[in-house]
Amino acid sequence: MYYYKAMKTIILPGYSPHNKDWVLGVAKNLNLPHEIRPVFWEHWTDPNKYLRPKEKSQDIIDILQGDSTNLVAKSVGSLVAAYTVEAIPQRIGKVILCGIPSVSMQRLNIFQKAFENFPPEKVIIFQNTRDPFATFEEVNNFMKKVNPKIKVIEKPLHTHNYPYFIDFENFLKKK
Repeated sequence: MYYYKAMKTIILPGYSPHNKDWVLGVAKNLNLPHEIRPVFWEHWTDPNKYLRPKEKSQDIIDILQGDSTNLVAKSVGSLVAAYTVEAIPQRIGKVILCGIPSVSMQRLNIFQKAFENFPPEKVIIFQNTRDPFATFEEVNNFMKKVNPKIKVIEKPLHTHNYPYFIDFENFLKKK
């Protein structure tokens, strides 16, 4: 059996620089008994940098240095989370995805590889009713193709904002 050095929670934001407020809000509002690590995308401060989700996933794995982690991800961060789960599923505690921005066939293949056999009770998705990138109905139908046992929670907002810190904390603390 593999013994982890420690548990962390890594917060993976959306693409736009205004997601810095969200990632800091999640980090500030989660009360967990371990390290909470917000991620800031390099392209927010350096226009010569590009966000490549698969490469960012490898960066996350390198940062972990053998530790296990929970992932809280919004928007494009959900793609980084999927690549991370696919690569190291045995080191992933729980996964929270919110604001999944695309339900394309390409994204479906990536999510299926990551979550098809991952324990569905360790994943939860929060999607706003009318998120402008993908509605709750679109994401719910998408996730049924990925793994119908993964719970998708509808939230009433009509935005791409996901301020559900108490819901995140409750899920991460639940045994």
